[in-house]
Amino acid sequence: MPTVLIIDDNAAVGVALEVLFSLHDIAALCAASPEEGLALLERHPVDLVIQDMNFTADTTSGAEGVALFREIRQRHPDLPVILLTAWTHLDAAVDLVKAGAADYLAKPWDDQRLLATVTNLIELGQANRALGRRLQRERREKRELETKYDLCGMVWEDPATERVLNLACQVARAEVPVLITGPNGSGKERIAEIIKANSAVATGPFVVLNCGALPGELIEAELFGAEAGAYTGASRAREGKFEAADGGTLFLDEIGNLPLAGQMKLLRVLETGRFERLGSNRERQVRVRVISATNADLPAMIRAGTFREDLFYRLNVIELRLPPLAARPADILPLARSFLHRDKTLDEAAEAALLAHAWPGNVRELKNVMQRATLLATGTSIRADDLGLPLVPIAAAENEPDRDTIAAALARCGGVVAQAASELGLSRQALYRRMERLGIARP
Repeated sequence: MPTVLIIDDNAAVGVALEVLFSLHDIAALCAASPEEGLALLERHPVDLVIQDMNFTADTTSGAEGVALFREIRQRHPDLPVILLTAWTHLDAAVDLVKAGAADYLAKPWDDQRLLATVTNLIELGQANRALGRRLQRERREKRELETKYDLCGMVWEDPATERVLNLACQVARAEVPVLITGPNGSGKERIAEIIKANSAVATGPFVVLNCGALPGELIEAELFGAEAGAYTGASRAREGKFEAADGGTLFLDEIGNLPLAGQMKLLRVLETGRFERLGSNRERQVRVRVISATNADLPAMIRAGTFREDLFYRLNVIELRLPPLAARPADILPLARSFLHRDKTLDEAAEAALLAHAWPGNVRELKNVMQRATLLATGTSIRADDLGLPLVPIAAAENEPDRDTIAAALARCGGVVAQAASELGLSRQALYRRMERLGIARP
């Protein structure tokens, strides 16, 4: 059951609020002075405080309420506080709301409006605490992951990325092929490096072949090697990637570009560890961990007859799906900062622009943008126009609610500012500032 602390020197106020809250399954604690209220806060878990602005007879300045609020804020910075005000200290209450108070209500208060405000704030507080616990758990799990495994300098914050990393580290020591899927530039090679670094062949070679960067007739020679004279221009024998990766890991990027003839030979190597160089009849034996990656739809290629189904299932013993950068937004700013020179920082507008961009080129595009911004920025702070990103069609200022929108939201919420702010996607403080700029009086 949620608990509200009422700090008011008028016992009748405490009794009235205690009865009101008890009818709605909300517990109440009452204190007649700031000192008593602060002492109760130290002894009991409380979800919300309702405090008066004056506690000494014949005092109307609100100074005591200001001092109490500041003390509560210092000791419990996340605890919502509602102020009970009279007209004589309304200005002081408004100033406190701008300083972080949850809301203010004039005496005599409206029961339904007070209940709506209290319920909304309690629910919001519970959600925030749940979010805080989740973030703490995620930070703990991130530390454990970083401590237990070699993550090759991977920068991330998003849970979607962490799920991929967890699975990559779990399967790293198993001697089975792994297929990493995801769009171009999303970081598939870095995931392959992490698998290798935590595998049983961590000290062995890590050999990379981009199957999409070579003509089809040369890929087989790159994979399996060739004897002198095996093809035009082959003036001397050369070893292939499988030989180079013996005792280690071979990363085959863009595996969907491998021709059918090469697919058949790759399947044989995966099954037997044996292959022949082009132009040779001598079999060679290797032990290689194969990790492949693609941005192609391999099942569609199987249906089209351009990719072998048996090879797909051999490569796809474990599949790791790396989402596009736009689907893991918590990674964007940490990655952007990691690409900056040490003497450079991002201003707020630049951070907002980075978060608003769709990142069709994923991490590779982000790295290029940050390198360019570092060169173009004239000061130590990188601004939005230094990034060279397309402008957001509607400026943030134009997205702010206008006078009519705010008035309508307040009317729907019965004048409860906290509830109206939540509906408009603003903080209470931001809504109060907006109302002040537009000259909107509180209903």
